[in-house]
Amino acid sequence: MKVCIFGAGAIGGYLGAEMSRAGADVSLVARGAHLEAMRRDGLRVIKENEEFVTRPVCTNDTSELGVQDYIIIGLKAHQITAAVPALQPLMGNNTSVVAAVNGIPYWYFHRHGGKLDGKVVESVDPGGVQWNGIGPERAIGCIVYPATEIERPGVIRHIYGDKFPIGEPSGEITPRVQRLSELFEAAGQRAPVLERIRDEIWLKLWGNLSFNPVSALTHATLDVICTDPGTRAVCKAMMLEAQEIAETLGVKFRVDVERRIEGARKVGAHKTSMLQDLERGREMEIAPLLTVVQEFGRMLDVPTPTIDVVHALICQRAMTAKMN
Repeated sequence: MKVCIFGAGAIGGYLGAEMSRAGADVSLVARGAHLEAMRRDGLRVIKENEEFVTRPVCTNDTSELGVQDYIIIGLKAHQITAAVPALQPLMGNNTSVVAAVNGIPYWYFHRHGGKLDGKVVESVDPGGVQWNGIGPERAIGCIVYPATEIERPGVIRHIYGDKFPIGEPSGEITPRVQRLSELFEAAGQRAPVLERIRDEIWLKLWGNLSFNPVSALTHATLDVICTDPGTRAVCKAMMLEAQEIAETLGVKFRVDVERRIEGARKVGAHKTSMLQDLERGREMEIAPLLTVVQEFGRMLDVPTPTIDVVHALICQRAMTAKMN
């Protein structure tokens, strides 16, 4: 079984290293100093109780790798469209593609049922580039819960977590999703196969669409956001607006808003990924976490007043950061 990790950064590199250590035929696609360090010294992973080095094939040229059984995309969601041409040499008739990203994926309405079935999500996939260039039928859903970081080129530190829920857009338990679950589990990760993968996508998005932009606007960590009455109220209002949209689409939340906020508070003094991106001068994931919820609200005629305000503010913050 051939597996390509396309975008072997913090999460992708960690997952590829664990799969390679477990004996899978893994290749990593990366670039820059991180790629050169992995080619020269191997990929080192530092965990709480251990440290190891693995040496999978590393490249920035997908034409060297051939057709894969699974492609796991470790890019940020807003980076995938530009990568579609580079994915072409990796895809054959039976290749499955796993976009291990935050937010709503390009395939969301594939086999969704109802009047929106087959609809392209423009804020995530403008012009349907991913839909047409990757194909929704290749997609397997995946939610990423572990936290990792690139400590220096070629070195990834695992901070916490080992859970990657996966599932077919159709809800079926297929041989390909079962094999993928086994592949994750052989690498020491938990990958339960869910029949309602969209429920889990929204559960994580629920927090990301609120905590992420509020943290980038205030520079506050999760514990502060969730305990300060003002920021907590803003996040709760955003989450309730998103909940109405999600439930209109048939999503079922297994926890309520208060429990979801409390879970985030318990994480402690953690900087969200959006705040980290802002501080490091990187593009923030606004479209797949926030703009897409606005888009869904417009589709369904569900108002999103708090989300609209926060969206306007974070877009202005991103513009200011780019100018500086």
